Amino acid sequence: MLASSIASYEKFGYSPAVRAGGLLFIAGQIGRRPDGGIGSVAEQAELALKRTAEILHLAGLTMADLVEVVSYHVDIETNLKEFMAVKARYTVKPFPAWSIIGVQALASPGLKIEIRSIAVFPD
Repeated sequence: MLASSIASYEKFGYSPAVRAGGLLFIAGQIGRRPDGGIGSVAEQAELALKRTAEILHLAGLTMADLVEVVSYHVDIETNLKEFMAVKARYTVKPFPAWSIIGVQALASPGLKIEIRSIAVFPD
């Protein structure tokens, strides 16, 4: 994990992921750059999905182990197409259940996307 990401988890008092039984619950991932900057919708989606993949890797899982994903989108009508193009590069079969929800705002100004996930450990 990026050192800046670890510092954020400590600062705000939460874990990037928690295992409960055979499930891994991944906290909402955002697309903030390591320097704190916020880029385009595509860049935010790329960073959030890369962080999700990295957390899965650290737990011994892959994107194929995701069973549920919820993504939150500011200005969904404007930004969904750009997000979907990035999402298509990360999703693999069997595809997870995925809910795409439009919201008015996220935790920091400029953020357009947040993605939280649940993965299952193989039997």
